[in-house]
Amino acid sequence: MAEPDYYEMLDVPRDASADDLKKAFRKAALKYHPDRNPGDKEAEAKFKQAAEAYEVLSDPEQRARYNRFGRHGVTSHPGQQYTGVDDILSHFADLFGSAFFEEMFGGRRGPRAGTHRRIQMELTFEEATLGVEQTIEITRNELCGECGGTGAKRGTGPVVCPYCHGHGEVQHRRGLFMMSAHCANCRGTGQVVRDPCPACRGNGRQPTRVKIPLRVPPGVADGERIAYRGEGDPGDDGSHRGDLYCDIRVKPHEIFSRDGDDVICEVPISFTQAALGADIEVPTLHGPQTLHIPRGTQSGRSFRLPGLGFPSHSGRTRGSEEVCVVIEVPRSLSREQEELLKRFAATENSNVTPKRKSFFDKARKYLEGLTGKK
Repeated sequence: MAEPDYYEMLDVPRDASADDLKKAFRKAALKYHPDRNPGDKEAEAKFKQAAEAYEVLSDPEQRARYNRFGRHGVTSHPGQQYTGVDDILSHFADLFGSAFFEEMFGGRRGPRAGTHRRIQMELTFEEATLGVEQTIEITRNELCGECGGTGAKRGTGPVVCPYCHGHGEVQHRRGLFMMSAHCANCRGTGQVVRDPCPACRGNGRQPTRVKIPLRVPPGVADGERIAYRGEGDPGDDGSHRGDLYCDIRVKPHEIFSRDGDDVICEVPISFTQAALGADIEVPTLHGPQTLHIPRGTQSGRSFRLPGLGFPSHSGRTRGSEEVCVVIEVPRSLSREQEELLKRFAATENSNVTPKRKSFFDKARKYLEGLTGKK
């Protein structure tokens, strides 16, 4: 069964702009949100699909890979990272601004989740292959040590909002209908601070430098995003912390490149090694390996070394190293080498290789045909 197309999920053409994608996602999120479709599992699945499609197509690098290779070319599948609808809402509230879902769904009742943080981590090619543990230092808003996060001066506390009477929302009539909305005075919390904490000025949070140990799994790719749950800002009382999203950048390597889970290495060999065959030592990310070059090897031929590439995301399989040999022509020769090559060249007219013989036979027939036409 064919996998759904991301563009079809959002009902946009393949050349859709960034604004078109955002509008399409807003429309899909509004249409399929579970609050508007209670008990409809199909609508909930389409809501999650729309979020995954937008996550990929809104990233230029991921979109380019998807356009070329389909879903197999995407370095990470964000749909697999979401634990549920609330996780998606929390993630995209950070991308679009907290007012995004409040505007569409009338606000999120109850305590607000913590804000997400985003960083960029640069890795070497070897670190991306083998995985690495790093301790990073970031600034995030921690609970104020003076007031404990309440925002109220020590010895006092928040009081019930006089406008919504602690409900966090107010009602107003619009025609024949009664509409509910977040209380603007308390921002939906149901409480207000009359005597703010001098340390955090009533915010309940203070910017704090913190060190966070992070483990990057083996096999990550350039442009991939890793989510570290609960490493963002703290939420309101009773709500979970935000997440930390880490965008991976892998530095180019001097001799290796990457194609999916495979490592590519171009190795120069001499004319005599290619003609006579040889055992050569080639570099791999796991140490040197001996590679047998058969007699008569042509320039550009690739040799596969299984299991020496990148591990898959599942960790069950591992790619290979593809060694591409390139025959190097010497730029300068000694007198003895030149004489030997001349003697060898003198034998080529009589000892023509099969490939050259076939080519020259075809060329001769072609030229004879042109002569006959004249």
